[in-house]
Amino acid sequence: MKSFSLHDTFLIKQFTQTGLHKDPGPRNYFEIIFIEEGKGRHFINEFIVTYEKGDIFLVAPEDKHHFEIEEETTFCYFQFTELLFSSKMNLPDRSYWLHRIERIIHHPNLLPGDIIKEKYDRKLIWHIHDVINQEYIGEKEFYKHNISNMVSTTLSVIARNITRDFQPVKEIPNKDVPTTIDQILSYIRQHVYETDLMKVSSLASHFNMTNSAISLYFKKKTGESIHHYILMYKLHLIKYRLKNTDFTVSEIAYQLGFTDESHLTRIFKKYNDMTPKQYKNKVLQESNNLLND
Repeated sequence: MKSFSLHDTFLIKQFTQTGLHKDPGPRNYFEIIFIEEGKGRHFINEFIVTYEKGDIFLVAPEDKHHFEIEEETTFCYFQFTELLFSSKMNLPDRSYWLHRIERIIHHPNLLPGDIIKEKYDRKLIWHIHDVINQEYIGEKEFYKHNISNMVSTTLSVIARNITRDFQPVKEIPNKDVPTTIDQILSYIRQHVYETDLMKVSSLASHFNMTNSAISLYFKKKTGESIHHYILMYKLHLIKYRLKNTDFTVSEIAYQLGFTDESHLTRIFKKYNDMTPKQYKNKVLQESNNLLND
C-alpha cells in the first residue's frame, strides 16, 4: 500500500484490518477517514470515542491518533495537503477557501468523534466519497481537477458541521448579559481578516463596552493585550500557510492585512528570530530530513 510522500497532493488508501491500527507519523497532510465497515474505538489526542460503520473523521497533521478495532474494519482514507487546490484556484478564491477551512484546520477535534451531525450532509459526503473513488481509479481527463473540487466541497460540509457547535458571535449581545472571554476570542478568530473589525474601538462597540473596559477585561482573562493576541493569532496563521501552502510572503501579507511583505517580514522576525522565507526553508529541510531517515 502506497505511503503519502512529500510530493503527493492527494492519495486514497482503502484497507481492512483487525486488532490495532496506527498511522505512521509525523504527518504533513490531512486525513478524512471513512468507516466503511466495522466498529471499535478511536483514540484522538487525549480523547477516546467509539466508531461504527458510516462514521467520518477529520484528522489534522498535528493530531495523534490510532484505532483499536473490535470488529474487522474497512477504512477508506483520503490523504491530502492544501496544495491539492493550488493548481485550480487564483488568489482570491484560494484565500476565501482558506478563510473557511482555517476555522476547523487548527482545532478539528475540540469535540472529537464522528464529525457529521446532519443526515443530509452525511449522505452527501458519502456520495462524494463514492464519486472521488471512481475518479481516482479511472484517471480520466480532468480527474485531478474534479477531485480537487469535490474534496473542497467535502471540507466545506465538514466545516459547517463542526462550526455548528462553535458558532461565532453574530448578533450584538444583550447589554444585560455579561460578555464572556470565549465570545470575544471567537469573534476575533472569525473576523481576523477584517482589519477594521480588529480595532479595539470596533470590538468595544460590538460588545457594548468602552475601549478601556474591554482592554482591561481581556488583559485580566488572558494575561495579554488584545493587540498582542490578534498579532500572535495572525503569526500562527502565517506559519501554517508557510508550512502547508505555496503562497508567497507577499500574498500572505495581503491576505492577513499587513502593509506589505517587508512589514510582515519585520514582525515575523521579531517574534521568531528568522524571516518568513527562512522559516519556510527550515520546514522544507526538516521534511526532507524525515524522508531520508
